[in-house]
Amino acid sequence: MCISTGEAAFSGTIVYCGRQHHPVHGLIHVLGYQNTAVNLADGPNAMLLHLPTRQRLTPRNFISAGRTGDVLRRMVAAVTPVAFAGYDIAWMSAESQSVQVFDHDVYTVLLATDPTAVPAALRQVPPHRRPDLDPELLRFYADHFPDHTIALCCFDNADAQDAKPLLLWYPPLDPDQLTLPALDSHTGAAPDLDADVPVDHWVLFSTDQAPEGWGEPVDYPGNMRHSLRAFLPTTVMGQYYGGGQNLLNGDFTISHQDLLAGALDHVERRQPQLRRS
Repeated sequence: MCISTGEAAFSGTIVYCGRQHHPVHGLIHVLGYQNTAVNLADGPNAMLLHLPTRQRLTPRNFISAGRTGDVLRRMVAAVTPVAFAGYDIAWMSAESQSVQVFDHDVYTVLLATDPTAVPAALRQVPPHRRPDLDPELLRFYADHFPDHTIALCCFDNADAQDAKPLLLWYPPLDPDQLTLPALDSHTGAAPDLDADVPVDHWVLFSTDQAPEGWGEPVDYPGNMRHSLRAFLPTTVMGQYYGGGQNLLNGDFTISHQDLLAGALDHVERRQPQLRRS
C-alpha cells in the first residue's frame, strides 16, 4: 500500500487517520504512516503520499515521534484482540512556492502543491537520497489529485528500514470524510487503477467526538512529550487487511458518522477521477 518512485517492496504497513479539534490548529486530520521498506532500485528511492488538503503545508505540519517510534504499533496492539479481516469493501469514485524541501527523520521530504514542479526541486535533495522520477507518475498525480498536497519522502538504501512513523496534520478537504492514501505501485510507474493489488496492512481510525465506550484504548508511555500526545487519540478502531487478500487499487475512506457508529464495514475503497480540462 504505497507508491514508490523506483522498484521496492513494502510490508507490514500501518496507516492511521484521526479527526480532532486541536487547541491551536482547530479541526484537523492527523495522518500516521509506517511500513518496512526494502529498496530494490539501483539507487535512492522515495515514497509518495497524496494528502487531502488545499492548504499549503510546511515542515511545521510534520510531527516528530521522538523517542516514541512505536506509536502506531501501540495503536495496532490496542485493536488486535478485536480486529479481523474480511469486511466487505464498498467502492466509490471521487471527483507561492510550489515545492518545499526539508529533512524529517531519515527522509528528505518534498511538499508540492503542483506535482509537476517536483523535478526542478530535486536538485535540493542530497545525492544519496535523490531518486529518479518517471514524469508520468507526477503527471498522474497532477491529473487525478489537483486539490491535494503531494509528499515525496526520499530515502537511501542504508536508512530505509530505520524510519520512524511519519506523522503529520492538515486541515482536510472534507472534515467529515476520513481518507487514507492507499494507492499501490512499487515500480516507479503510475498506479494501475484497474489492477487488483495484494495487501498487508493495518488501517486505523479515531475521532475525539467518540462516545463513551467507543474503540480500544491506546497504551502510551508515561514520558511521552506533550507536544506529540496532543495529536494522538485516546482510543482507536481498526482492522487488518492481508493474508493473501487482493483489493482493487485505491484509497480507504469512511464517513465520520459511520466511524462514530463503529461501522467499519462501511469502509469504502475510493478511486480518483481524471481531471477534465
